[in-house]
Amino acid sequence: MSNTSHWPKHFYLIGSNPAPTHHKPDREHMGSKAHNLLRMAAIGLPVPPALVIGTHFTRAPETCMLPLFSVGLPALEAATELVFGDRRQPLIVSVRSGAPVSMPGMMDTLLNVGLCEATLPGLLRQTGNPRLVWDSYRRLIATYGSVVAGLPAALFEEEIDRVTQGRDERWLDFSELRELSQRFLALYQQHAGEPFPQDVRAQLGAAVQAVFASWQQAKAKTYREIHRIDPAMGTAVTIQRMVFGNSGCHSGAGVGFTRDPNSGENRLWVDFLPNAQGEDVVSGQRNAHGHEALAQAAPTAWAQLQAVATQLEQAFEDMQDFEFTVQDGALFMLQSRSGKRTALATARIALDLFDEGLIDAVTALERTQALQLHELATERLLTQDESGAVAAPLAGATSAGNGVAWGELAFDEARVRERVAAGVPVVLLRPDAQTSDIAALELSVALLTQRGARTSHAAVVARQLGKVCLVACQTLQINEAQRSLRLGDHALSEGDIVTLDGNEGLIYAGRVASISVADEPLQRRLQALRQGQKHSGKKRAAKADA
Repeated sequence: MSNTSHWPKHFYLIGSNPAPTHHKPDREHMGSKAHNLLRMAAIGLPVPPALVIGTHFTRAPETCMLPLFSVGLPALEAATELVFGDRRQPLIVSVRSGAPVSMPGMMDTLLNVGLCEATLPGLLRQTGNPRLVWDSYRRLIATYGSVVAGLPAALFEEEIDRVTQGRDERWLDFSELRELSQRFLALYQQHAGEPFPQDVRAQLGAAVQAVFASWQQAKAKTYREIHRIDPAMGTAVTIQRMVFGNSGCHSGAGVGFTRDPNSGENRLWVDFLPNAQGEDVVSGQRNAHGHEALAQAAPTAWAQLQAVATQLEQAFEDMQDFEFTVQDGALFMLQSRSGKRTALATARIALDLFDEGLIDAVTALERTQALQLHELATERLLTQDESGAVAAPLAGATSAGNGVAWGELAFDEARVRERVAAGVPVVLLRPDAQTSDIAALELSVALLTQRGARTSHAAVVARQLGKVCLVACQTLQINEAQRSLRLGDHALSEGDIVTLDGNEGLIYAGRVASISVADEPLQRRLQALRQGQKHSGKKRAAKADA
């Protein structure tokens, strides 16, 4: 593959050595996600082979189809030693977005593309796992129906609820998943007006175009407006060999940070969901477990991941937010990027990396120059009032963003906008931590959800926006029709005031007083860095004058 004479422009291959390309790959053309995959593969991390279609095609996705199928896909097949659509050794792929700058969860992803009636036996032959085969197929039908055909996701979710009857869908057996897949196929045909495509090339072409099109969906536009991202840069699309975290009890999907994104402490911060695929964790619709679940399910993969975290920081010289899959005990890395973090964590991480010799003083100063000293503090709750009475929490949840915030409960964006316009702080209440709520989240002081992982895309965005965020409140019951809720034994309504303690993961009725507690040692470290650089600058200026 080293001959580039017939290799299409703006296409890149990850996992081939040397990778064919017309020019040196960069973030602008292949997107940040794919560029980082390329770097991870280059340092020997376990990255599944991938084909990248560059950002150039965002303006006209249809123009990438000919080179995709004539040159790009055959190159990926050669790199994987599998054949897309083959009945015996089928290549099954994910189709993911990836802009030159990180936009967590703002565009679409499709997994398990390439599964159809013809390739199902081939995947069964490869894996020997009928449950994996039917679980992956029903996931593809539902996601393709939602992302490509524009069907309501609720169509498929309601059918899952009917089959599971309150059970966790991850533990349905293969016959139940086969039945679910057949029902999904019927729902797709009924509501889309045509059968689910059995032509895998049609699947792939439509998936690629849908992911490119998601650059223009509302939540992506809102995110770009908030963060002043140039809409002209576009997104790349990465087609990558699937690895299956839903292949049993020694498998799963996870997201992690190499350091705590709230405090900046040097410790791995991992969410893991056994027998699951990556979207289960990042979508915000499922609760997840800590690293203990990974250590129990796949101890070798957990040990390897700890070493990988160190390699990632050394390669990227910053705290990393990474996604991974474990298939039958084997670890695969699917993404790494500089992690979103609080102001407090920004300072601590930069100063620690400087002390560890990973970055120099100039870089540490650049990363912290926008910080004000008063931001290096944590809001703490005062649960005891002047009379000595102690406030009792209504419920607990998983903390995804620290600090303290109080406000009126609001169920949707319209209510948030109405109350914020009236000058009232608002706590956004949602069943799931969804990135589609970004417009409401930006206006709110906090997010409280019934489900979701602390590493879900929506929680990551909330943390980046500086919002207090509590997810996976298991005693929370929401009645959207009546605009009411229950927190354990306590009944509340939209408009009631609550206080969220993101430090302890607790929820209180009414407004509870708080106090800002400065991290004075961290403030002194930052001042010392700034003072030291100021002196260094004066010395350099004096030498120049001399």
